[in-house]
Amino acid sequence: MVVAPPLHSPEMTQRFKYLIANTSAIIYSSVPSGDFKMTFVSENAQRILGYDPQEMVDDPNFWFDHIHPDDAPTVFSSLAQLFVEGQRAYEYRFMTKAGHYLWMHDTLRLIRDEQNNPVEVIGSLTDITDRKLMEEALQRTGEEQLNLINQLTDTQAQLLQSEKMASIGQLAAGVAHEINNPIGFVNSNMRSLQTYVDTLLNVIGQQTSMLLSDTVGADIQHQAKQLNESADLSYLQNDVKDLMSESLDGLKRVKDIVQSLKDFSHVGESEWQMVDIHKGLDSTLTIASNEFKYKAVVEKHYGDLPQVKGLASQLNQVFMNLLVNAAHAIAERGTISIATECRDQWVYIRFTDSGCGIPEENMARIFEPFFTTKPIGSGTGLGLSLSYGILQKHGGRIEVQSTVGTGTTFTICLPVEQGTTPA
Repeated sequence: MVVAPPLHSPEMTQRFKYLIANTSAIIYSSVPSGDFKMTFVSENAQRILGYDPQEMVDDPNFWFDHIHPDDAPTVFSSLAQLFVEGQRAYEYRFMTKAGHYLWMHDTLRLIRDEQNNPVEVIGSLTDITDRKLMEEALQRTGEEQLNLINQLTDTQAQLLQSEKMASIGQLAAGVAHEINNPIGFVNSNMRSLQTYVDTLLNVIGQQTSMLLSDTVGADIQHQAKQLNESADLSYLQNDVKDLMSESLDGLKRVKDIVQSLKDFSHVGESEWQMVDIHKGLDSTLTIASNEFKYKAVVEKHYGDLPQVKGLASQLNQVFMNLLVNAAHAIAERGTISIATECRDQWVYIRFTDSGCGIPEENMARIFEPFFTTKPIGSGTGLGLSLSYGILQKHGGRIEVQSTVGTGTTFTICLPVEQGTTPA
Protein backbone atom coordinates (compact mmCIF):
# COMPACT_ATOMS: atom_id res chain seq x y z
CA MET A 1 0.00 0.00 0.00
CA VAL A 2 1.44 3.39 -1.12
CA VAL A 3 0.98 6.19 1.41
CA ALA A 4 0.73 9.75 0.01
CA PRO A 5 3.06 12.25 1.61
CA PRO A 6 1.53 14.93 3.89
CA LEU A 7 0.07 17.98 2.07
CA HIS A 8 2.62 20.36 3.56
CA SER A 9 5.61 18.17 2.96
CA PRO A 10 8.41 19.28 0.62
CA GLU A 11 7.46 16.47 -1.75
CA MET A 12 3.86 17.70 -2.12
CA THR A 13 4.96 21.32 -2.46
CA GLN A 14 7.25 20.30 -5.30
CA ARG A 15 4.45 18.26 -6.82
CA PHE A 16 2.06 21.26 -6.71
CA LYS A 17 4.66 23.50 -8.36
CA TYR A 18 5.18 20.91 -11.09
CA LEU A 19 1.45 20.63 -11.78
CA ILE A 20 0.91 24.41 -11.87
CA ALA A 21 3.93 24.92 -14.13
CA ASN A 22 2.51 22.47 -16.68
CA THR A 23 -1.08 23.73 -16.82
CA SER A 24 -2.35 25.82 -19.75
CA ALA A 25 -3.21 28.73 -17.45
CA ILE A 26 -0.73 31.11 -15.78
CA ILE A 27 -1.53 31.26 -12.07
CA TYR A 28 -0.61 34.44 -10.28
CA SER A 29 -1.40 36.36 -7.12
CA SER A 30 -1.32 40.05 -6.30
CA VAL A 31 -1.94 42.40 -3.44
CA PRO A 32 -5.56 43.62 -3.13
CA SER A 33 -4.63 47.30 -3.40
CA GLY A 34 -4.76 49.92 -6.13
CA ASP A 35 -1.54 48.89 -7.88
CA PHE A 36 -2.31 45.12 -7.93
CA LYS A 37 1.41 44.33 -7.60
CA MET A 38 2.11 40.65 -8.40
CA THR A 39 3.39 38.56 -5.54
CA PHE A 40 3.57 35.21 -7.33
CA VAL A 41 3.63 34.06 -10.98
CA SER A 42 3.71 30.41 -12.06
CA GLU A 43 6.70 29.16 -14.05
CA ASN A 44 4.65 28.53 -17.22
CA ALA A 45 4.63 32.33 -17.79
CA GLN A 46 8.08 31.78 -19.33
CA ARG A 47 6.63 29.29 -21.83
CA ILE A 48 3.45 31.22 -22.67
CA LEU A 49 4.52 34.89 -22.50
CA GLY A 50 8.31 34.64 -22.58
CA TYR A 51 8.82 36.47 -19.27
CA ASP A 52 10.73 35.15 -16.28
CA PRO A 53 8.20 34.91 -13.40
CA GLN A 54 10.55 36.80 -11.07
CA GLU A 55 10.77 39.63 -13.61
CA MET A 56 6.99 39.98 -13.43
CA VAL A 57 6.97 39.97 -9.64
CA ASP A 58 9.80 42.53 -9.30
CA ASP A 59 8.08 45.18 -11.49
CA PRO A 60 5.24 46.76 -9.44
CA ASN A 61 3.48 48.02 -12.58
CA PHE A 62 4.07 44.98 -14.77
CA TRP A 63 0.43 43.91 -15.11
CA PHE A 64 -0.80 47.44 -15.81
CA ASP A 65 1.95 48.29 -18.29
CA HIS A 66 1.51 45.23 -20.51
CA ILE A 67 -2.24 45.32 -21.15
CA HIS A 68 -3.11 46.69 -24.60
CA PRO A 69 -3.88 50.46 -24.38
CA ASP A 70 -7.26 49.95 -26.06
CA ASP A 71 -8.29 47.30 -23.52
CA ALA A 72 -6.81 48.85 -20.35
CA PRO A 73 -9.59 51.42 -19.66
CA THR A 74 -12.30 48.73 -19.68
CA VAL A 75 -10.32 46.53 -17.28
CA PHE A 76 -9.18 49.21 -14.87
CA SER A 77 -12.52 51.03 -14.69
CA SER A 78 -14.28 47.94 -13.33
CA LEU A 79 -11.68 46.55 -10.94
CA ALA A 80 -13.48 48.12 -7.98
CA GLN A 81 -16.34 45.69 -8.63
CA LEU A 82 -14.00 42.85 -7.64
CA PHE A 83 -14.26 43.97 -4.01
CA VAL A 84 -18.07 43.88 -4.26
CA GLU A 85 -18.61 40.73 -6.29
CA GLY A 86 -15.56 38.77 -5.15
CA GLN A 87 -14.79 37.54 -8.66
CA ARG A 88 -14.36 39.12 -12.12
CA ALA A 89 -13.42 37.86 -15.57
CA TYR A 90 -11.83 39.83 -18.41
CA GLU A 91 -10.65 39.29 -21.95
CA TYR A 92 -7.82 41.55 -23.07
CA ARG A 93 -4.62 41.61 -25.09
CA PHE A 94 -1.35 41.17 -23.15
CA MET A 95 2.10 41.97 -24.57
CA THR A 96 4.58 39.10 -24.77
CA LYS A 97 8.36 39.31 -24.34
CA ALA A 98 8.63 39.21 -28.17
CA GLY A 99 6.57 42.40 -28.41
CA HIS A 100 3.32 41.07 -29.89
CA TYR A 101 -0.03 40.72 -28.16
CA LEU A 102 -1.87 37.58 -27.14
CA TRP A 103 -5.54 37.49 -26.24
CA MET A 104 -5.87 36.34 -22.60
CA HIS A 105 -8.84 35.29 -20.50
CA ASP A 106 -8.19 36.49 -16.93
CA THR A 107 -10.27 35.27 -14.00
CA LEU A 108 -9.68 37.22 -10.76
CA ARG A 109 -10.85 36.00 -7.35
CA LEU A 110 -10.60 37.98 -4.13
CA ILE A 111 -9.48 36.09 -1.00
CA ARG A 112 -10.63 37.43 2.38
CA ASP A 113 -9.58 36.47 5.92
CA GLU A 114 -11.87 35.44 8.76
CA GLN A 115 -12.62 39.09 9.55
CA ASN A 116 -13.66 39.60 5.88
CA ASN A 117 -10.62 41.76 5.13
CA PRO A 118 -9.13 41.51 1.59
CA VAL A 119 -5.95 39.47 1.77
CA GLU A 120 -4.97 38.48 -1.73
CA VAL A 121 -6.14 38.36 -5.35
CA ILE A 122 -5.67 35.09 -7.24
CA GLY A 123 -5.61 35.26 -11.03
CA SER A 124 -5.73 32.69 -13.81
CA LEU A 125 -4.48 33.79 -17.26
CA THR A 126 -5.40 31.58 -20.24
CA ASP A 127 -4.26 32.14 -23.83
CA ILE A 128 -7.42 32.44 -26.01
CA THR A 129 -5.75 33.92 -29.09
CA ASP A 130 -6.76 31.02 -31.36
CA ARG A 131 -10.36 31.29 -30.22
CA LYS A 132 -10.38 35.04 -30.82
CA LEU A 133 -8.91 34.64 -34.30
CA MET A 134 -11.59 32.06 -35.05
CA GLU A 135 -14.30 34.41 -33.76
CA GLU A 136 -12.94 37.26 -35.92
CA ALA A 137 -12.84 34.95 -38.95
CA LEU A 138 -16.43 33.88 -38.26
CA GLN A 139 -17.46 37.52 -37.88
CA ARG A 140 -15.80 38.43 -41.18
CA THR A 141 -17.50 35.47 -42.83
CA GLY A 142 -20.82 36.56 -41.35
CA GLU A 143 -20.33 40.11 -42.61
CA GLU A 144 -19.38 38.83 -46.06
CA GLN A 145 -22.47 36.62 -46.10
CA LEU A 146 -24.60 39.58 -45.00
CA ASN A 147 -23.12 41.70 -47.79
CA LEU A 148 -23.83 38.91 -50.27
CA ILE A 149 -27.40 38.64 -49.01
CA ASN A 150 -27.82 42.42 -49.39
CA GLN A 151 -26.35 42.27 -52.90
CA LEU A 152 -28.69 39.40 -53.80
CA THR A 153 -31.63 41.37 -52.40
CA ASP A 154 -30.65 44.42 -54.44
CA THR A 155 -30.13 42.30 -57.56
CA GLN A 156 -33.49 40.59 -57.06
CA ALA A 157 -35.18 43.98 -56.68
CA GLN A 158 -33.50 45.25 -59.84
CA LEU A 159 -34.46 42.09 -61.72
CA LEU A 160 -38.05 42.50 -60.57
CA GLN A 161 -38.00 46.13 -61.65
CA SER A 162 -36.46 45.15 -65.00
CA GLU A 163 -39.12 42.46 -65.44
CA LYS A 164 -41.76 45.02 -64.54
CA MET A 165 -40.39 47.46 -67.11
CA ALA A 166 -40.28 44.67 -69.71
CA SER A 167 -43.93 43.87 -68.99
CA ILE A 168 -44.85 47.54 -69.23
CA GLY A 169 -42.95 47.71 -72.51
CA GLN A 170 -44.86 44.70 -73.87
CA LEU A 171 -48.12 46.25 -72.70
CA ALA A 172 -47.22 49.57 -74.33
CA ALA A 173 -46.33 47.86 -77.60
CA GLY A 174 -49.55 45.83 -77.50
CA VAL A 175 -51.63 48.92 -76.78
CA ALA A 176 -49.83 50.81 -79.55
CA HIS A 177 -50.55 47.99 -82.00
CA GLU A 178 -54.22 47.80 -81.02
CA ILE A 179 -54.69 51.58 -81.18
CA ASN A 180 -53.01 51.78 -84.56
CA ASN A 181 -55.85 49.93 -86.32
CA PRO A 182 -58.80 52.15 -85.21
CA ILE A 183 -56.66 55.27 -85.47
CA GLY A 184 -55.76 54.25 -89.02
CA PHE A 185 -59.31 53.95 -90.29
CA VAL A 186 -60.58 56.94 -88.26
CA ASN A 187 -57.80 59.03 -89.76
CA SER A 188 -58.69 57.74 -93.25
CA ASN A 189 -62.38 58.48 -92.65
CA MET A 190 -61.55 61.97 -91.40
CA ARG A 191 -59.56 62.67 -94.55
CA SER A 192 -62.51 61.54 -96.68
CA LEU A 193 -64.93 63.50 -94.48
CA GLN A 194 -62.82 66.61 -94.91
CA THR A 195 -63.06 66.20 -98.72
CA TYR A 196 -66.82 65.70 -98.48
CA VAL A 197 -67.26 68.71 -96.20
CA ASP A 198 -65.20 70.89 -98.54
CA THR A 199 -67.38 69.75 -101.45
CA LEU A 200 -70.64 70.37 -99.54
CA LEU A 201 -69.48 73.81 -98.41
CA ASN A 202 -68.55 74.64 -101.98
CA VAL A 203 -72.00 73.53 -103.20
CA ILE A 204 -73.74 75.47 -100.42
CA GLY A 205 -71.69 78.53 -101.28
CA GLN A 206 -72.59 78.36 -104.96
CA GLN A 207 -76.27 77.74 -104.20
CA THR A 208 -76.31 80.69 -101.81
CA SER A 209 -74.78 82.93 -104.47
CA MET A 210 -77.36 81.76 -107.00
CA LEU A 211 -80.28 82.27 -104.63
CA LEU A 212 -79.16 85.80 -103.79
CA SER A 213 -78.56 86.86 -107.42
CA ASP A 214 -80.82 89.31 -109.29
CA THR A 215 -82.16 86.52 -111.50
CA VAL A 216 -84.08 85.07 -108.55
CA GLY A 217 -87.28 86.61 -107.32
CA ALA A 218 -87.33 88.79 -104.20
CA ASP A 219 -89.52 86.30 -102.34
CA ILE A 220 -87.08 83.42 -102.84
CA GLN A 221 -84.12 85.64 -101.94
CA HIS A 222 -85.89 86.59 -98.71
CA GLN A 223 -86.48 82.90 -97.84
CA ALA A 224 -82.83 82.02 -98.61
CA LYS A 225 -81.60 84.81 -96.34
CA GLN A 226 -83.87 83.62 -93.56
CA LEU A 227 -82.56 80.04 -93.90
CA ASN A 228 -78.94 81.22 -93.81
CA GLU A 229 -79.56 83.33 -90.74
CA SER A 230 -81.52 80.65 -88.86
CA ALA A 231 -78.80 78.07 -89.53
CA ASP A 232 -76.02 80.64 -88.89
CA LEU A 233 -74.47 79.36 -92.10
CA SER A 234 -71.45 81.70 -92.13
CA TYR A 235 -70.43 80.55 -88.62
CA LEU A 236 -70.91 76.88 -89.53
CA GLN A 237 -68.81 77.23 -92.65
CA ASN A 238 -65.90 78.69 -90.66
CA ASP A 239 -66.26 76.48 -87.58
CA VAL A 240 -66.55 73.17 -89.45
CA LYS A 241 -63.18 73.87 -91.08
CA ASP A 242 -61.64 74.53 -87.66
CA LEU A 243 -63.22 71.37 -86.26
CA MET A 244 -61.87 69.26 -89.08
CA SER A 245 -58.40 70.79 -88.71
CA GLU A 246 -58.34 70.28 -84.93
CA SER A 247 -59.61 66.69 -85.25
CA LEU A 248 -56.97 65.80 -87.81
CA ASP A 249 -54.31 67.44 -85.63
CA GLY A 250 -55.55 65.42 -82.62
CA LEU A 251 -55.39 62.20 -84.61
CA LYS A 252 -51.85 63.07 -85.68
CA ARG A 253 -50.86 63.61 -82.06
CA VAL A 254 -52.37 60.24 -81.06
CA LYS A 255 -50.54 58.62 -83.96
CA ASP A 256 -47.28 60.26 -82.82
CA ILE A 257 -47.81 59.04 -79.24
CA VAL A 258 -48.49 55.50 -80.45
CA GLN A 259 -45.35 55.60 -82.59
CA SER A 260 -43.39 56.93 -79.59
CA LEU A 261 -44.70 54.08 -77.45
CA LYS A 262 -43.45 51.60 -80.04
CA ASP A 263 -40.09 53.38 -80.35
CA PHE A 264 -39.73 53.65 -76.57
CA SER A 265 -40.55 50.02 -75.74
CA HIS A 266 -38.52 48.14 -78.41
CA VAL A 267 -40.16 44.90 -77.21
CA GLY A 268 -38.23 41.74 -78.00
CA GLU A 269 -34.98 43.61 -78.47
CA SER A 270 -32.19 41.33 -77.27
CA GLU A 271 -29.35 42.10 -79.68
CA TRP A 272 -27.21 45.18 -79.56
CA GLN A 273 -27.68 47.52 -82.49
CA MET A 274 -26.91 51.07 -83.53
CA VAL A 275 -29.23 53.45 -81.68
CA ASP A 276 -30.40 56.94 -82.67
CA ILE A 277 -30.08 58.90 -79.41
CA HIS A 278 -32.15 61.87 -80.59
CA LYS A 279 -34.99 59.61 -81.71
CA GLY A 280 -34.95 57.95 -78.28
CA LEU A 281 -34.99 61.32 -76.52
CA ASP A 282 -37.89 62.58 -78.62
CA SER A 283 -39.99 59.45 -78.07
CA THR A 284 -39.29 59.65 -74.32
CA LEU A 285 -40.31 63.33 -74.25
CA THR A 286 -43.59 62.43 -75.95
CA ILE A 287 -44.33 59.58 -73.53
CA ALA A 288 -43.37 61.56 -70.40
CA SER A 289 -44.90 64.89 -71.44
CA ASN A 290 -47.62 64.63 -68.79
CA GLU A 291 -44.92 64.68 -66.09
CA PHE A 292 -43.59 68.11 -67.02
CA LYS A 293 -45.91 69.93 -69.45
CA TYR A 294 -47.67 71.90 -66.69
CA LYS A 295 -44.55 72.91 -64.78
CA ALA A 296 -41.50 73.00 -67.05
CA VAL A 297 -40.42 74.21 -70.46
CA VAL A 298 -38.15 71.71 -72.22
CA GLU A 299 -35.27 73.26 -74.16
CA LYS A 300 -33.56 70.97 -76.67
CA HIS A 301 -29.98 71.73 -77.70
CA TYR A 302 -29.10 68.82 -79.95
CA GLY A 303 -25.67 68.53 -81.51
CA ASP A 304 -24.54 66.28 -84.34
CA LEU A 305 -24.45 62.73 -82.98
CA PRO A 306 -23.43 59.44 -84.54
CA GLN A 307 -25.49 56.40 -83.68
CA VAL A 308 -24.44 54.55 -80.53
CA LYS A 309 -24.21 50.78 -80.15
CA GLY A 310 -26.56 49.63 -77.42
CA LEU A 311 -30.05 48.53 -76.36
CA ALA A 312 -32.51 51.29 -77.24
CA SER A 313 -35.23 50.29 -74.75
CA GLN A 314 -32.80 50.36 -71.82
CA LEU A 315 -31.27 53.69 -72.84
CA ASN A 316 -34.79 55.13 -73.21
CA GLN A 317 -35.51 53.94 -69.67
CA VAL A 318 -32.50 55.93 -68.44
CA PHE A 319 -33.76 59.03 -70.31
CA MET A 320 -37.20 58.52 -68.77
CA ASN A 321 -35.82 58.24 -65.22
CA LEU A 322 -33.73 61.41 -65.54
CA LEU A 323 -36.54 63.36 -67.19
CA VAL A 324 -39.10 62.39 -64.53
CA ASN A 325 -36.61 63.17 -61.73
CA ALA A 326 -35.96 66.59 -63.28
CA ALA A 327 -39.69 67.31 -63.43
CA HIS A 328 -40.21 66.21 -59.82
CA ALA A 329 -37.35 68.49 -58.68
CA ILE A 330 -39.23 71.55 -59.97
CA ALA A 331 -41.83 72.76 -57.48
CA GLU A 332 -43.88 75.15 -59.65
CA ARG A 333 -42.41 76.51 -62.89
CA GLY A 334 -38.97 75.97 -64.36
CA THR A 335 -36.92 74.69 -67.27
CA ILE A 336 -35.44 71.36 -68.29
CA SER A 337 -32.60 71.54 -70.77
CA ILE A 338 -31.45 68.54 -72.81
CA ALA A 339 -28.13 69.05 -74.59
CA THR A 340 -26.14 66.55 -76.67
CA GLU A 341 -22.67 66.54 -78.20
CA CYS A 342 -20.01 64.13 -79.42
CA ARG A 343 -16.29 64.35 -78.59
CA ASP A 344 -13.53 61.80 -79.15
CA GLN A 345 -15.92 58.94 -79.95
CA TRP A 346 -17.96 59.62 -76.82
CA VAL A 347 -21.54 60.90 -76.76
CA TYR A 348 -22.58 63.24 -73.93
CA ILE A 349 -26.25 63.78 -72.99
CA ARG A 350 -26.94 66.42 -70.32
CA PHE A 351 -30.21 66.81 -68.43
CA THR A 352 -30.24 70.14 -66.56
CA ASP A 353 -33.16 71.28 -64.41
CA SER A 354 -33.83 74.46 -62.47
CA GLY A 355 -35.19 72.51 -59.51
CA CYS A 356 -34.43 72.30 -55.81
CA GLY A 357 -31.02 70.62 -56.13
CA ILE A 358 -29.54 67.72 -54.15
CA PRO A 359 -28.15 68.28 -50.61
CA GLU A 360 -24.45 67.45 -50.19
CA GLU A 361 -25.17 64.71 -47.64
CA ASN A 362 -27.33 62.84 -50.20
CA MET A 363 -24.94 63.07 -53.16
CA ALA A 364 -22.99 59.94 -52.19
CA ARG A 365 -26.18 57.86 -51.88
CA ILE A 366 -28.31 58.83 -54.86
CA PHE A 367 -27.30 55.72 -56.86
CA GLU A 368 -27.98 53.32 -53.97
CA PRO A 369 -30.92 50.95 -54.51
CA PHE A 370 -34.08 52.06 -52.65
CA PHE A 371 -32.60 55.41 -51.60
CA THR A 372 -35.11 58.18 -52.24
CA THR A 373 -35.97 61.57 -50.79
CA LYS A 374 -39.46 61.48 -52.26
CA PRO A 375 -42.49 60.95 -50.01
CA ILE A 376 -43.62 57.38 -49.33
CA GLY A 377 -45.50 56.07 -52.34
CA SER A 378 -43.96 58.59 -54.73
CA GLY A 379 -40.92 56.60 -55.76
CA THR A 380 -39.20 53.23 -55.42
CA GLY A 381 -35.66 54.56 -55.12
CA LEU A 382 -34.59 52.27 -57.97
CA GLY A 383 -34.61 54.71 -60.91
CA LEU A 384 -31.07 56.05 -60.59
CA SER A 385 -29.72 52.70 -59.41
CA LEU A 386 -31.14 50.97 -62.49
CA SER A 387 -29.86 53.79 -64.71
CA TYR A 388 -26.38 53.42 -63.23
CA GLY A 389 -26.41 49.67 -63.95
CA ILE A 390 -27.70 50.13 -67.52
CA LEU A 391 -24.98 52.67 -68.34
CA GLN A 392 -22.30 50.44 -66.82
CA LYS A 393 -23.55 47.59 -69.06
CA HIS A 394 -23.13 49.96 -72.03
CA GLY A 395 -19.55 50.79 -71.00
CA GLY A 396 -20.62 54.29 -70.02
CA ARG A 397 -21.04 56.29 -66.86
CA ILE A 398 -23.25 58.94 -65.29
CA GLU A 399 -22.05 62.10 -63.56
CA VAL A 400 -23.96 64.58 -61.43
CA GLN A 401 -23.47 68.18 -60.37
CA SER A 402 -25.96 69.93 -58.13
CA THR A 403 -26.45 73.13 -56.16
CA VAL A 404 -29.24 73.35 -53.60
CA GLY A 405 -31.78 75.95 -54.67
CA THR A 406 -30.30 76.28 -58.18
CA GLY A 407 -30.66 72.95 -59.94
CA THR A 408 -29.03 69.70 -61.00
CA THR A 409 -27.22 68.41 -64.09
CA PHE A 410 -26.96 64.70 -64.87
CA THR A 411 -24.49 63.88 -67.64
CA ILE A 412 -24.69 60.55 -69.47
CA CYS A 413 -21.43 59.49 -71.12
CA LEU A 414 -21.70 56.74 -73.73
CA PRO A 415 -19.04 55.28 -76.04
CA VAL A 416 -19.99 55.21 -79.71
CA GLU A 417 -18.47 51.73 -79.92
CA GLN A 418 -18.07 49.31 -77.00
CA GLY A 419 -14.55 49.16 -75.62
CA THR A 420 -13.73 52.83 -76.21
CA THR A 421 -11.40 54.23 -73.56
CA PRO A 422 -13.19 56.82 -71.37
CA ALA A 423 -12.55 60.42 -72.30
